[in-house]
Amino acid sequence: MYKNILLAADGSEHSIRSAEHAIRIAKLVPDSRVEIIYVKDFSKAKSEVLHTSSTEELEMERRKKLDPIIKKFDQAGVQHDLIMKHGEPGPTIVSYANENQFDMLIVGSRGLNSLQEMVLGSVSHKVAKRVNCPVLIVK
Repeated sequence: MYKNILLAADGSEHSIRSAEHAIRIAKLVPDSRVEIIYVKDFSKAKSEVLHTSSTEELEMERRKKLDPIIKKFDQAGVQHDLIMKHGEPGPTIVSYANENQFDMLIVGSRGLNSLQEMVLGSVSHKVAKRVNCPVLIVK
């Protein structure tokens, strides 16, 4: 079943809701494990680096975004690991998911309407089209 789950998270409200679903699913299967992947977007990384005084501070700020999600997993007693990657979020998530053969990937939707999604492209849409496992997109 869904024993090996990948959760794509960025600290947004959508990813917090996604985490709640990941926890519910993981609790259904004994010995399940959730890997939480957070991708540091190169386009935003330059700005972050310029506005922080040290790499430790920057790393702490990035991890702080995921604190509510990590706390939910800890409180629920669900086994989890945090993976941090650099790159463009969509392709990086797809690559990691496909290389590690997950049973399911869970990602939040930003709730863009179909015109905005066509014009801008969304991480969840790109991931759903290219990943080799089932995908749950949470609104």
